[in-house]
Amino acid sequence: MVTPPAAYTFVATDLDGTLLRSDDTVSPRSRAALARAASAGAPHLIVTGRAVPGIRALLADLRYDGLAVCGQGAQVYDAGAARMVSSVTLDRELADTALGKIEAEVGQVFAAVDQDGADGRTLIEPGYRMPHPSLPAQRTRHRAELWAAPVIKVLIRHPELTDDELAAAARGAVGDLASVSMAGPGTVELAPYGVDKGTGITSAAGLLGRDPAGAVAFGDMPNDLPMFRLVGHRVAMAGAHPELRAAADEVTLSNEDDGVAVVLDRLFP
Repeated sequence: MVTPPAAYTFVATDLDGTLLRSDDTVSPRSRAALARAASAGAPHLIVTGRAVPGIRALLADLRYDGLAVCGQGAQVYDAGAARMVSSVTLDRELADTALGKIEAEVGQVFAAVDQDGADGRTLIEPGYRMPHPSLPAQRTRHRAELWAAPVIKVLIRHPELTDDELAAAARGAVGDLASVSMAGPGTVELAPYGVDKGTGITSAAGLLGRDPAGAVAFGDMPNDLPMFRLVGHRVAMAGAHPELRAAADEVTLSNEDDGVAVVLDRLFP
């Protein structure tokens, strides 16, 4: 196990499967632990695959006024100022080409997109099923409508392949057209090439004037690996994907059992 630093620069947490419980809430214990860490000099940095529109209500509920890395690293959002600090879009022609290459390998997939901007919509084509039914989405009549406005990422699902199988096939098919990540059950995504949670956390840390190497991070899926590679102490949730568990310094309890708070209670007593 890597020995964690004596003083942490910030606490980075994924949301789904990590900080959030299954009902999309953050427990009182986790809120208290994050507040105590911030008081000790380690502010909370949210690092999530969700696009900004999908977390603004949560940020308000948490009274979160710092930076948030969203959209698999494509967006950095200033919650306190309610403004987008930076956003990287995925070229729509390249995205459409990438989908064609994937389908040439594995047959038909069903796609959705997260549009750019703090008010961007999630559009889903016929046949696509949202992995998080609580998140708002607008159904289109055909795929071409997905490209009506700039997008930050594409979400894909396959009727038969597992997430691991689809992610591996997609990486082999798209090459440098896009970055491929697996963000959760039923959530394989295409982001702008070279963009991931690692690039997002690097941007946010630079704006905060804090070194990621001194941070502690919590996650549960392979899309958290780029974040894990940057920080000083890596914590996987119980039930995390095997790839992430292998990269972690420790494994905590599940999101339902306040796994984030369990570790923070020890690090910031």
